[in-house]
Amino acid sequence: MTDAKVLIEIDARIAAIRETMQRLTEQASSASGAASETRLADRMADLEQQLETLQNERAALS
Repeated sequence: MTDAKVLIEIDARIAAIRETMQRLTEQASSASGAASETRLADRMADLEQQLETLQNERAALS
């Protein structure tokens, strides 16, 4: 795959993760209960890690 195609794919994945994070943030504001909050926090931490990894990959290709 060419670098341009890889960058496009990474950008798309970054956008998808950011959208998911936005939805989770909205869900968190309406969620109640410690279990729900813990699950949302865990999911958000996972997404943040994925986002950081993708951003590092993108930076290495730029």
